[in-house]
Amino acid sequence: MQAAMEFAAPTPFPPAIVLAAGRGMRMRPLTDHTPKPLLVVRGQPLLQWPMQALQQAGARQLVVNAAWLGEQVRDFCAQWQAQHPDVAVHLSDEGGDFGYALETAGGISRALPALGERFWVVAGDVFAPDFVFSPAAVARFDASDALAHLWLVPNPAHHPTGDFGLGEGGRAINGGDVRFTYSTIGLYRRELFAEPWTSVAPGNPQGTAEPLGPLLRRAMDAGRITAELYTGAWTDVGTPERLAELNASHT
Repeated sequence: MQAAMEFAAPTPFPPAIVLAAGRGMRMRPLTDHTPKPLLVVRGQPLLQWPMQALQQAGARQLVVNAAWLGEQVRDFCAQWQAQHPDVAVHLSDEGGDFGYALETAGGISRALPALGERFWVVAGDVFAPDFVFSPAAVARFDASDALAHLWLVPNPAHHPTGDFGLGEGGRAINGGDVRFTYSTIGLYRRELFAEPWTSVAPGNPQGTAEPLGPLLRRAMDAGRITAELYTGAWTDVGTPERLAELNASHT
């Protein structure tokens, strides 16, 4: 696994960050000794599902952030890269650097030196086996003025009020009569992680923990976030019960 976090030559397909730094408190006691993204779903670690899909789609630069039990995430990434030598995997070690996780926006900001001008973001603890990281979606994003393009899903039972609405022209909006849940999958521009949208310096040298939601809402209010509805298989694997249901449904 490569230790340096410098983005080298641009590639036709964007790099990606797979988020794997969270503590997973609702998954205890399973996460007391295993990072949530390394819990096994249908025969392989959760984290492996998006990494595999991104590699198959054409990604050649992946960043995985880590904090809680980060040495296990590091070991997994090293083993995975050994099996996929065509992909450079960089570890953004928030736990080693600061002793805590930087939340979603803070973690993305920290990883910016390895991510280039536009990149995919996906949570390593969400199961979406049918999602396609499409080059066509990248091309549409590149041709737009959006700072981010989000994939929303129908609201699951544990989150009935949703997060964001869909407005005219595919713009994501705050509120709305009908709201959907953010899937955690999106395409982002580096520009979103700078002033005026956030005060966190690119690369986050201070280790500022910052959530993603408020940043997205500020950009939505300016009409700079687009979205679409994804209706394929999707599960936020947030509790032991949901994990057990996913694995039981596959037997």
